[in-house]
Amino acid sequence: MKYYFSLFLFFIYGVSVAQKKYPKNYFSAPMDIPVVVAGTFGELRSNHFHSGIDLKTQKREGIPIKATADGFVSRIKIRQYGYGKALYIDHPNGYTTVYAHLQKFSPKIQAYVKSIQYKKEKNNIGNLFPKPEQFKVKKGEIIAYSGNTGSSSGPHLHYEIRDTKTENIINPMIFGLRAKDTKKPIIKGLKVFSLDNSSRINNSNNNLIVPIKELENGNFVANRITANGNIGLGIYVYDHQDAAMNKNGIYSLEMNVNGKRVYYHDVESFSFAESKYINLLIDYEHYSKYKKRYQKTHKVDQNKLSLYEDLINNGKILINSYQNYNVEIIAKDFDGNATAVRIPIKGVPANSMFSKKDTTNYKIVAKDFQKFEKDSITIAFPKNSFYHNCFLDFSVENGVAKVHEPTIPLDKKFTLTFNTSHLSDKEKKHVYIANVTKKKYPRYVTTKRRENKVFTNQKTLGSYTLLFDETSPELSLVNFEEGRWLTKNKTLKVKISDKESGINEYRATIDGNWVLMEYNHKKGILTYDFSDKKLVGSKHIFKLVVSDNVGNTETISTTFYRK
Repeated sequence: MKYYFSLFLFFIYGVSVAQKKYPKNYFSAPMDIPVVVAGTFGELRSNHFHSGIDLKTQKREGIPIKATADGFVSRIKIRQYGYGKALYIDHPNGYTTVYAHLQKFSPKIQAYVKSIQYKKEKNNIGNLFPKPEQFKVKKGEIIAYSGNTGSSSGPHLHYEIRDTKTENIINPMIFGLRAKDTKKPIIKGLKVFSLDNSSRINNSNNNLIVPIKELENGNFVANRITANGNIGLGIYVYDHQDAAMNKNGIYSLEMNVNGKRVYYHDVESFSFAESKYINLLIDYEHYSKYKKRYQKTHKVDQNKLSLYEDLINNGKILINSYQNYNVEIIAKDFDGNATAVRIPIKGVPANSMFSKKDTTNYKIVAKDFQKFEKDSITIAFPKNSFYHNCFLDFSVENGVAKVHEPTIPLDKKFTLTFNTSHLSDKEKKHVYIANVTKKKYPRYVTTKRRENKVFTNQKTLGSYTLLFDETSPELSLVNFEEGRWLTKNKTLKVKISDKESGINEYRATIDGNWVLMEYNHKKGILTYDFSDKKLVGSKHIFKLVVSDNVGNTETISTTFYRK
């Protein structure tokens, strides 16, 4: 009990020291509703750490978003995916706040953005950088409204705090944005890793998932294991806050061996450049197969994350024969709620074992450029695409190129090229490359063309093939019909879809003039707002042209009346 109390005091002291570097009362909450967290800072996501905190918006859009401190709008982003509609505000204390997945901006910012969209005749305008004096804001001023734009899976506000100079992201909870949290993290699994050919875990050289048992105090104990040589550990863990049941990320992870700390990391801050190394923090192969992220309590050599503190032997444990080891892994949330799992390990002599080495004809030397060709299909990997040397499975069967399984993380994109000289001119026009790792769900990947070749740049291993799309997109009117009066309509909506290569671009006009139609790709709906511009006369012709990713197009033209 005394040991756990000392650990708690140490954690509270550590957090308070960290928080002294940041102003605690400078930023207010971005919404006037209770703070309920849908996603924590540093949470483990696909190929990146979550760079902000996701705040629930009561399952609805349109909640006023307020500037959390005085400053000016330094950047406006509008993209179909990613952050969707987002605002960046620079503050005089050296920080930048970010508000993403917005429905719309405040009227003056909205008018500015739409003027540029109409000038460029483009919806997704990427980034705008207004002058500092153009949109000055006061703390508490409404700057936008919550939404569900971009790659969000439901209505919420994504909120960030960054260092303006370095653009490093900092945990908003450190600045005082808090949700009630009295719940301890939940440890769901324990894994032991064999770190070299001479390592042994229960007389095997394989990695092993070890059963754990929950104790009365909420902590866990693992079945005793026997081992020899260098081993590593990892846990599958998540956290809950009081007001929501989302499986959120933890704040820190610590490991002690015989009472001595050998591993620690927390998610106080990190840079975008290092976020990709999440794939070395987790057991990537296990995640790719089972969608469960085991966080390792040891650091591999290629991992450049700055989250680690005072590691001993990079968290790797050397197990010697005839010695006993009491290992404890402690997961904590930001409020200091902690859950521990104790792992008893007995060192035993290593048994003799024939080590089977996985070899193929395609050896990867990570530091070298690699290029392989088979049946007119070529794969090329730039230097340091892989984090370590390995052997690659590469086969071609019935036109499907299997480039290993998606179980090895890549640091850089590789190029996959198909020779198309055997195709007719018509086939060349409609061909595209698809990821068919999941055979039931072929997925278009960005396909580029050269004479007698198509190629793509991808960062995920797996199976790819050529598919053909000769079908045009489908278009249908939603809230109006041909020849109808639309005087009372606030919007004009069209549903669009493409079952094969997917929607690429669209262009809408009324009476020959370009109009802005915002695309909700989750629902497949294009929406024009009649308040954008005043129409002249009462009879109007609406025209929409939509194309897919191989150039098939479909046009719809209709007449409507409006006063």
